[in-house]
Amino acid sequence: MIPGAHILAGFTLGFRYRKQLAAIIRQTPLGHTLLNFDPTALASEGVAVLALDFDGVLAPHGQTEPLPEMQEWLSACAAVFGEARMVVLSNKPTDERRAWFARHHPGMRFISGVRKKPYPDGLNKTGELCGVPLSSVMMVDDRLLTGCLAALIAGCRPCYIRKPYISLRQRPLAESFFALLRRIERLYIRTLCP
Repeated sequence: MIPGAHILAGFTLGFRYRKQLAAIIRQTPLGHTLLNFDPTALASEGVAVLALDFDGVLAPHGQTEPLPEMQEWLSACAAVFGEARMVVLSNKPTDERRAWFARHHPGMRFISGVRKKPYPDGLNKTGELCGVPLSSVMMVDDRLLTGCLAALIAGCRPCYIRKPYISLRQRPLAESFFALLRRIERLYIRTLCP
């Protein structure tokens, strides 16, 4: 695979799914985080599996473990869905993150060995491993042209996090870069669908 091919794919496939992505922007409140979601309510709405991005969703970029409030939320989700129906689908699945989950949520899996989001491979693998239809998988991501787009392509439910976790103090360059990238994605979609 060509390095950075997933970035080009995000913009080209994003054009194809621009109307759905524009609807996600319109329907998602600005302060939207995972803490807005009650696991029991998600399950009652037909969500059977959670696919979670890490950076921005569970913790700021580069962190090795979820923030304390997200650790509590993950435990609440595990009680509702079971760890076997929760996966981490991150373009950066580090060994330190795997080790943390192995200690605290050993039933959760990291989806790896697949093309990076926005390609739907990771979500397809999630559906296969969990034995559920893709329509019952919710992909949670803070990026429109990676996780949300992958969810649309795969036929999963996208959940867009409008208020990602960031730490400018710890990683000013990385966080500034990703903040700019999120803005570019929203501008790109809004330009295509005014």
